[in-house]
Amino acid sequence: MSGTDLATAGITELAGLIESGDASPLEVMQATLDRIDRLNDNLNAFISLYPDMALQAAREAEAEIQAGNYRGPLHGVPIGVKDLLLVEGMSRTCGSQILHEAPSAVDASCITNLKEAGAIVVGLLNLNEFAYGPTGINPHVGTARNPWNTDRACGGSSAGAGCAVAASLVPAAMGSDTGGSVRIPAATCGVVGLKQSYGLVSRHGIYPLVKSFDHAGPLTRSVADNAIMLQALAGEDVNDESTRGVVVDNYSARLGEDVRGKVIGVPKDFFFDDIHPDIGARVQAAIKQLEKLGAEVREISLPDMKAATHAWNTMALCEAYVVHEGHVRDHPGKMGPEVESRVLLGKDISASDYIAARDHQTIVRQAMAEIMLDVDAIAAPTMPIPAVEIETGCTSVEGKVVDGIPIIGRYTRLAVFSGQPAISVPCGFTADGLPVGLQLIGARFNEAALLSIADSYEQATAWHLERPPGLD
Repeated sequence: MSGTDLATAGITELAGLIESGDASPLEVMQATLDRIDRLNDNLNAFISLYPDMALQAAREAEAEIQAGNYRGPLHGVPIGVKDLLLVEGMSRTCGSQILHEAPSAVDASCITNLKEAGAIVVGLLNLNEFAYGPTGINPHVGTARNPWNTDRACGGSSAGAGCAVAASLVPAAMGSDTGGSVRIPAATCGVVGLKQSYGLVSRHGIYPLVKSFDHAGPLTRSVADNAIMLQALAGEDVNDESTRGVVVDNYSARLGEDVRGKVIGVPKDFFFDDIHPDIGARVQAAIKQLEKLGAEVREISLPDMKAATHAWNTMALCEAYVVHEGHVRDHPGKMGPEVESRVLLGKDISASDYIAARDHQTIVRQAMAEIMLDVDAIAAPTMPIPAVEIETGCTSVEGKVVDGIPIIGRYTRLAVFSGQPAISVPCGFTADGLPVGLQLIGARFNEAALLSIADSYEQATAWHLERPPGLD
């Protein structure tokens, strides 16, 4: 294969080539670095790159495979990592002027798992400062540009991850999701992003934002590739009590299953309120496609979403303030103004309000568990609006200018609050050519079933095969 082909192949394709000997990890890595070198200056997906480390790791992977020690489909595959996670030998910044960490001596636990499966980290990816924002706009290191329209942002906070995967700079990336930060850039950039069940993947080594909600999650160009990533990521970690006793499934085993007879729940309100008409139309068409494949589509009622959103906000603002209290005290004005103002919103939240919000989380989790007894997945939009403009953080909906910050994460918070797995898969484009994401929410710790339904939709359509123009 040519270098360009290797640079744009997904995990599954690369795994076949590497295992068969038709491509070596070193060839794949060189093609990847060449593509990043050519395109990243314009896209700004990576904050930092470590080509020498990546090439050395590729040589080691090549030697292992030649010696008969092939580890599996991630062996020799390049990945990018959000600049929020610890990676040995790499300097984390969290996209901020405040943080100046030395090269890390250790990996985050999820990165350890990926490396043990053979994946190779090439560098650290752009993000909203301290992962605190839904747009992907960063005033300190510059903003990752959407490969579909470089005047638009990539969605946040894992902006660089969405950008890098969509532009085929890497076949996969690690982001984090506290209120939607994996699924939002996946939808905005036209790729696949999974937030797994809370407690399935270790949070150890992620710079915290809201410990009650933080997840590390994969972005890829296909559901099958996402399942491969999750297989490596999932598992118990002594460094993270939320993972205690977790049972790991085979996340690829049910790919290719028929959805005939599966029940898809569609919320009758909230998720389709005040939505960009093109997004609403594309998501409704995706639900119709699932119905054509044999799924039963059933209207459902959700818990009070206004109350759930308020409780999510209370917990998120309170916990984020605890994390960043020292930053706003010791470095006034050094945070971006939007981030600093959001941090300060948590300053005066009372303990009683926080406890009431946690109690409401338990109520919502129980209500959602009851709903999931009757449906196999919930289908909804990932976002109410498409990618916002980098310069303004806004977009236009039927002639009205809409600020993205208050509404981008409206549809992604529920699954974080309830701890359920949720995936965003591409389901079309707006009239302006911006990607649209279909969100599927599953039962807790039943990622295999959720991935199966997402894969069935993906294989029946061609949206995941679309690539941004002008990058080859």
